Amino acid sequence: MSLQPRRSPRPVLAHPRAAASPRLWLALAATAIALLFAAPANAAMSLVPPKPEVLLGVSDRGSTEEFNAFAELIGKHPALLETFHPWGNNLNSAFERWRETQTRPILAISTQDDQNLAEIITPEQIALGAGDDYLLQLNNFFATHNLPAYIRPLGEPNRCLNAWSGVNCDGTLKGGEHSAFWYKMAFRRIVAIVRGGLSLEGINAELAEIGLPPLARTKGENPEALPMAPVSIIWSPLPAGSPRVKGNFPGNYWPGSKWVDWVGTDFYAKYPVWKDLNHFYEGKQWKRKPVAITEWAVQENDEPKFVKQLISWIVRHKRVQMLNYFQGFGPGNTYELALYPRTTNWYRKKIRRANFISYAEYNAGLLPPLPPKEKKKAK
Repeated sequence: MSLQPRRSPRPVLAHPRAAASPRLWLALAATAIALLFAAPANAAMSLVPPKPEVLLGVSDRGSTEEFNAFAELIGKHPALLETFHPWGNNLNSAFERWRETQTRPILAISTQDDQNLAEIITPEQIALGAGDDYLLQLNNFFATHNLPAYIRPLGEPNRCLNAWSGVNCDGTLKGGEHSAFWYKMAFRRIVAIVRGGLSLEGINAELAEIGLPPLARTKGENPEALPMAPVSIIWSPLPAGSPRVKGNFPGNYWPGSKWVDWVGTDFYAKYPVWKDLNHFYEGKQWKRKPVAITEWAVQENDEPKFVKQLISWIVRHKRVQMLNYFQGFGPGNTYELALYPRTTNWYRKKIRRANFISYAEYNAGLLPPLPPKEKKKAK
């Protein structure tokens, strides 16, 4: 981040590593955050950088050491850290990583247990309010901490291996509580509650307008109002569909412009169908939305040609303003960028451009650590 005036009218913060007294830095941070969030109730926040800037990101592997190693590998600090969480997961540990790495978070929400992949909640159950406790928790967390974040609910809905997908891997439609209809309704409910910014009466009216039941908190009474959380919503199907069958293309899962701030998609070297990527980018329903490559990676083979093509494609397509590398997880992981030296070298070269930015303004590095938990008194 520069101290120079920018094209955007937003207030500008110094680079997080800039030398300044703690008191001055806290004052600057408080002022900037207050200005950022002085927006009308329930207003969507795009958190889009000025064109032609592109936010660089990487997937979260559970430690700041992993993040720092990746930053050193690519020669640039990623602005974003994408954390993959199953439904209901606590955010405290992730918050500390976002804060320590001075990143702005992307929270990718799944409905599968990350250990055994068992389904935790169905799209229909979410839509009808069975998951409202978790959604209220998210709204409260990001609003209370004034933490700008990207929320990516139920990504890749047209990938049959995902529990929330509307199709089976043999190409048949699931129907019932896993239909594309219930996915869209679930997505809308997630967005309405996590964004917040309305009274209880207002949020219930918004849910009623789309045919959904009122707020259904089970742990205590419903709040009188939901604070406005500084979050930006990413909707992110695959460019075509896996499998590619009728009823499983991105448009089948489109929840509507009101509920989406960014459109995103995943694009891997193993499946480089550029025709599909171009078709997705040009989709009429989302032609005015900024575009994110929510996941990209090489796998099994060193692919320098792929990374050159991808960066060139991004530079030509000006609405693409987010690029996140997926590092993978666990033993036998073949996504780790360090395994592919030629791809890494070309990636380092291509992102030297100034428009591939290393720090998002108003990132978690501006915020203090969470207060320590109170120790339970021995009985």
